[in-house]
Amino acid sequence: MNFDWIKILYSLLTIFIVMNIGLVLQGIMRKLGARVGRRHGIRIYQAYIDLIKNYSIRSSVSHGVMFFLGPVFRLAGGVGMLLFLPVIYGSEHFSNFSHYGDVTLIMYFMFLGMLGMAMGAGEAGHPYSPIGISRGLAQLTASEVPLILAIISVMAQYQTFSITEIVAAQQGGIMNWTLFTNPFATAAAMLSFLGAMGRAPFSVVIAPQEIPIGPPTEFNSTYLAVLQTNRAIFPVAKVIWYMALFFGGATSWPILIIKAIIIYFWSVFVGAVFPRFRIEQSLRWFVKIPALLGVIAIILVQV
Repeated sequence: MNFDWIKILYSLLTIFIVMNIGLVLQGIMRKLGARVGRRHGIRIYQAYIDLIKNYSIRSSVSHGVMFFLGPVFRLAGGVGMLLFLPVIYGSEHFSNFSHYGDVTLIMYFMFLGMLGMAMGAGEAGHPYSPIGISRGLAQLTASEVPLILAIISVMAQYQTFSITEIVAAQQGGIMNWTLFTNPFATAAAMLSFLGAMGRAPFSVVIAPQEIPIGPPTEFNSTYLAVLQTNRAIFPVAKVIWYMALFFGGATSWPILIIKAIIIYFWSVFVGAVFPRFRIEQSLRWFVKIPALLGVIAIILVQV
């Protein structure tokens, strides 16, 4: 088998750039949250310090193979999703392997990380693990309903499963973006995006105001560092995916960074204003307004 080593090297460079964008956005997000609460907050570069510190620590505690594979599956979901996205449309090097994947493959990678973490947490034996698993999978399922409806509408609109072709159809001006040609699908997807990012009011899995548990407590040392690496890559990969589907993609790194900041901080601003939902409130919310918008989007496309 012949490997395209140039493509692989540029894909690794893409992962590195996206990880740094995610780490910087994390610092800004936490700083912003602290300012809203009238606190000084952490240093913006604190995420780098935490990552280096945890990668330098080793753990002698063993909870079974699947427990430690949980972070690996989580990271594989984020990296795999990023590698099959056209990060920079029109770029031979930064389009990664997008020509070999489609919308369906990206959806699989989104589920892979969550299911891997669910299996890892289930082997931990912690009494709160089943609560976190049931909350996470229930909210994931509910938030995916309006997103899938929106994606079906977009695929029907552009008559393709290819993300690259969807981005290509949106070129030629801002009015060609799905945001303007299919606003109901975009609205449904962006409301679903709030749940996908896992921040307030949809931070029902870790629930920091309720119980001090979750992956940052269960995992430590290098395993926590792997989770922190994914926490930098996965959200930005999801932002790039939403950007490709609804906001015309990106034709250069500066455009990608600007659009990524706007989309990313949509969930940050909402989380800074609204308190956390209970799990039943979260589920009911997703299957009402966002799902209804997704159904309307499909109907309008068919009409």
